Amino acid sequence: MSRLHHTKDFWIGALRTEGPAFATAVAEAPPETPVLSCPGWTVTDLAHHLSRAYLWVGTVLTAGGTGRPERHEVEPPAGLTPAQWYAQEYERLTALLEGLDPEAPAWNFAPQPKKAGFWPRRVAHETAVHRWDAQLAIGAGDPIEAKLAADGVSEVLDTWLPAGRRVRSGQWHGVVQLTATDAAQEWYLRLRGEGVALLDTATILDHDDHRARAQVTGTASDVLLALMGRISFDTLGVAGDRTLLDGLRVG
Repeated sequence: MSRLHHTKDFWIGALRTEGPAFATAVAEAPPETPVLSCPGWTVTDLAHHLSRAYLWVGTVLTAGGTGRPERHEVEPPAGLTPAQWYAQEYERLTALLEGLDPEAPAWNFAPQPKKAGFWPRRVAHETAVHRWDAQLAIGAGDPIEAKLAADGVSEVLDTWLPAGRRVRSGQWHGVVQLTATDAAQEWYLRLRGEGVALLDTATILDHDDHRARAQVTGTASDVLLALMGRISFDTLGVAGDRTLLDGLRVG
C-alpha cells in the first residue's frame, strides 16, 4: 500500500484553490438554491456552515492548549451576503494557517497528537467537499483534484473512522480494499465490529484473514465523495460484500 505524505504548504495550496471556487459558486447561486448533496440545506445554509466552521477552527488554534474550547453559535454579520461573510472568514483563517506552527498544542477530535498541524488538512478537505456541494447546486460539481482527494480518503480512514465518526453504528467484520485509479493508490481497511484498522499489507504481523471481502474502485474524487455520503458507492466499481461499505460512511 502506498501512502501520500503532504505538508502544511500542500493543504494551504489546496485551500487557496478550493476556497475561491466555493465563494464563486455561492455568489452565482440564488440564496435559496437547494444543495442536493446536503438535503434540507440551501446555498446560504452551506455558506454559513463553512463560515462558522472557519471561525471555530480559528478559536481552536488560538486557544493555546489542547482542551476543547466551548463552541457558540455565531449569527451572520448584518450587512454581509453569505458569500461576503465566507470570504471574510476564509481570508482570516488562511492567514492564521499560513503562520501556524504545526507542532503547537491544539485540540482536535482525532485519536492522534493534539497538535495544530491537524487543522490545515482538515480545513482543506472540508472546503473541497463543500466546494463540490456548492458547485453541484449550480449544475457543476468539478471533481476534487486527485492528490487532494486521495489524501482525503486517507483522512477518513486514519482519522474519522478511528475517532468513531461513522454515520451509522453497527457491527462490520472483514477487509475492504479501496483503489483510486487516478492516484495509483490503494488502501486496505479491516473492520472489526465498531473498530477499524488501516492495514499496510507489506508489514502484516498477525494471522487474521487479510483477503478483501469487498473491493471499491474509482477515481480518488469519487471514492472520497462516496465515503462522505455525496454519491452512492453504486456509481463506482464495487465487488464482494456491499454491506461492509455501510461501515465506511462518515458524511
